[in-house]
Amino acid sequence: MKVFVTGSGGQLGQDLMLLLQGQGYEVLGCDRQEMDITDLGQCQQTIGAFAPDAVIHCAAHTAVDAAETDVDAAYLINATGSRNVALAAEKVGAKLVYISTDYVFGGMGEQPYHEYDNTDPKSIYGKSKRAGEVLVQSLSSKYFIVRTSWVYGKYGNNFVKTMLKLGQEKPLLQVVDDQKGSPTYTVDLARFLLELIQTEKYGVYHASNSDSCTWYEFTQAIFAEAEELLGLKFTAKLEPCATEQFPRPAPRPRNSVMEHLAIRTNGFQDIRPWREGLRDFLLELS
Repeated sequence: MKVFVTGSGGQLGQDLMLLLQGQGYEVLGCDRQEMDITDLGQCQQTIGAFAPDAVIHCAAHTAVDAAETDVDAAYLINATGSRNVALAAEKVGAKLVYISTDYVFGGMGEQPYHEYDNTDPKSIYGKSKRAGEVLVQSLSSKYFIVRTSWVYGKYGNNFVKTMLKLGQEKPLLQVVDDQKGSPTYTVDLARFLLELIQTEKYGVYHASNSDSCTWYEFTQAIFAEAEELLGLKFTAKLEPCATEQFPRPAPRPRNSVMEHLAIRTNGFQDIRPWREGLRDFLLELS
């Protein structure tokens, strides 16, 4: 099976490439230097020449706060870019996986969101990713839309690495305790994507590590696991705080927890609990 990966230099892209190569797939990864997704001709030429069986589209504009002021850039990459990749994949008859986000929901619901709940994005990032979903759904005949949340991995900057650093440097660390979601380890997400592309079970999926926590509870777990597994010592006193104490340009969802309805109803095994993923990540990092 031939697999084409956009955004292959990113946090998820790098783990995906390693996993695909390790399992003997013929894989071609492109980052923005190799293929500009905002250029339709370039997408059709590059994807057409490789003629993959599946395209996993990880490339995205993910600077959530910057998107609020640079609206055009967010839509150019997340909407127009996704349209271009969808058209190029469709032209060669490839399955398409579009990586989306919990930000397509309003985030004010009390219950976990399932795949068929109405979307209601509040930020430009969320709106532009939702626009990408709509384009993929209308242009691709063989698509998987995979919404994920709170992603972290070995490559690139992320919340876990930041907390490990600040916890050893700061005397006091205040972390938001009124936003909850499911942290997702890139390796676990990549494994699920590999399983998905081997099927024809098309549609929308919510894929995060299972169980949920607040950012504060996540930080507590990061410190506890890092102390136990790696023997790290943290000087920071950890305090919960409210979202209002740290105003940001883009609104954050209060509730990012997603129900894994499609994973269950399509007969896939659910992704393991987030705390297990965190432990493996810390061991890999060490």
